[in-house]
Amino acid sequence: MDTLVNCFDLAQQWLFEAVVQPLMFSFGMANLLEDGYDATGWLLVGLVQLAVMLMIIAPLQRWRPVEPVTDRAAIRADVIYTLIHRLGLFRLAMFFAFAPLWDGLWGMLRMQGISTFHLDNLWPGVTDLPVVSLLIYLVAFDALEYWIHRGQHHFEWWWKLHSLHHSQRQMTMWSDNRNHLLDDVLHAAIVANVAQLVGVAPGQFVAIVAITQLSENLQHANLRLWFGRIGERLWISPRFHRLHHAIGIGHESHPPDGRKPVLGGHNFGVLLPWWDMLFRTANFEQRYDATGVRDQVEPGADGRVRDYGRGFWMQQWRGLQRLWGSA
Repeated sequence: MDTLVNCFDLAQQWLFEAVVQPLMFSFGMANLLEDGYDATGWLLVGLVQLAVMLMIIAPLQRWRPVEPVTDRAAIRADVIYTLIHRLGLFRLAMFFAFAPLWDGLWGMLRMQGISTFHLDNLWPGVTDLPVVSLLIYLVAFDALEYWIHRGQHHFEWWWKLHSLHHSQRQMTMWSDNRNHLLDDVLHAAIVANVAQLVGVAPGQFVAIVAITQLSENLQHANLRLWFGRIGERLWISPRFHRLHHAIGIGHESHPPDGRKPVLGGHNFGVLLPWWDMLFRTANFEQRYDATGVRDQVEPGADGRVRDYGRGFWMQQWRGLQRLWGSA
């Protein structure tokens, strides 16, 4: 672990000094060098993730695909979403738009004597071990992600944004970041402020995000893979998560009296299926259904199916239209 951390630190230092720092000086941003160094770490993590996706997950997709690739244009839009996030463009925009607000808020709370709660201090001598501390925060943030995901499916207005993520009929490893930007802003705001509240160390937070994102890339892959009867209950597989994206299954609940399906669904977990098992939202059926949203394939009251847009900008615009319609 120490060797990996040292290698990462050396690579971050080199990338910052060779590329990021000269660019910041040229744009008159010398006062933000410390933040630039942190941003370099996120950029490096994103580049490593892209390398893992291309060298490991992509060959797996070609090895055992669930379905043939027939709509490469839809996948290209997902690649744009992935690059925006993994190359740090979204995080950079969040920094300039919201970081001063959040820093001011937490600074004011600390001046009032309200300090953060450190989960890794629960069991002195044990939880302060780096690996144990990381695992504690990993489980805690996974529980948070489960409830955020439940909210995205429970509240009508939030689903209007989140449904873009489910509208991909050609799901691949690139589909994880296919979200409406407003949905991403809400998600990032919740996670970042909870991270402040529970006192997770910056390095651990980066590791948690990196592990989570890579696992989600695998879960969204066009890959016929499950982890076995026991493994499926320890870590979320592509099969488990694909069912969450299945038309009429993953994002809907079906009342037993035969009434019209309502928002809800199954398999909301991000890393661990434990929360779905605990709150009775798990579905372990062995099936690989077509993905998408019901209103993409079944006409509504007006006799038309819903258009979620083809390209990045049209998808963002359609999301705003849906949100405005719900308002």
